Amino acid sequence: QVQLVESGGGLVQTGGSLRLSCAASGPLFRIAFMGWFRQAPGKEREMVAGLLSGGSTNYRDSVKGRFTISRDNAKNTVYLQMDSLKPEDTAVYYCNVVNDRMKYWGEGTLVTVSS
Repeated sequence: QVQLVESGGGLVQTGGSLRLSCAASGPLFRIAFMGWFRQAPGKEREMVAGLLSGGSTNYRDSVKGRFTISRDNAKNTVYLQMDSLKPEDTAVYYCNVVNDRMKYWGEGTLVTVSS
């Protein structure tokens, strides 16, 4: 069974940094997309950063230049390095993996940025 477990969330002041990790287990074949979404209270879930199977990346405009997505194939883990954090980055962050069969989601990790 496929399982995604996120970690690395927490409380940080404006301008600080956090690194989120998403460790995947189970059979993941023909992965088309790996990325991070976030959802603030009362708002829609939105894509933050994505990594395609070919290695290309995609970022939401509001995080470009501040966030970096990467992966460690040996550890089967995807990361999100978050720098220069702002209060509007406060949300629950979810890891997402898509293969040719279905979408998989982590349980989420909370990021809170204080002013």
